[in-house]
Amino acid sequence: MKKLYEYICKGETFVIKVFLVFFVGLVFIAASTRYMGHPINWSVDIAVCLFAWCTFLGADVAMRNNKLMNVDFFINKLPGKNKNFIEIINLILILIFLAALIGFGVWLSYTTRFRSFQGIPGFSYTYVTLSVPVGGALMVITTMLKIKEKLQKW
Repeated sequence: MKKLYEYICKGETFVIKVFLVFFVGLVFIAASTRYMGHPINWSVDIAVCLFAWCTFLGADVAMRNNKLMNVDFFINKLPGKNKNFIEIINLILILIFLAALIGFGVWLSYTTRFRSFQGIPGFSYTYVTLSVPVGGALMVITTMLKIKEKLQKW
């Protein structure tokens, strides 16, 4: 199971890198062609899709590597057991938020299944909104592993 999670993490990082390269390249090409008078109509739609996926997958990678912004000035002043307790409570609150994010993300993905992009008829907006529950589910796994780690220290 641990190996599977490692493959998922590596795959997630690879997908983010590929999407980011395509996103930047597409925006550059679209801006260049628009300047020359030949805009690419579908470029904004694909850029939105890639940006959404990079955002939610990137949030999981940042969370896994402890790169998210936090304010720990007061928590660092506490003794070890109290610090772990506060951090576990914080992670439980994050889990509750992520559960809501997944629930509303699934509902949003379902309700947007018939909505299509203006520039790409037939390309459902659900492909964009699915990034919310998928990214949220990956962050739930990361959060649960962090809780397990904190409990082992406690």
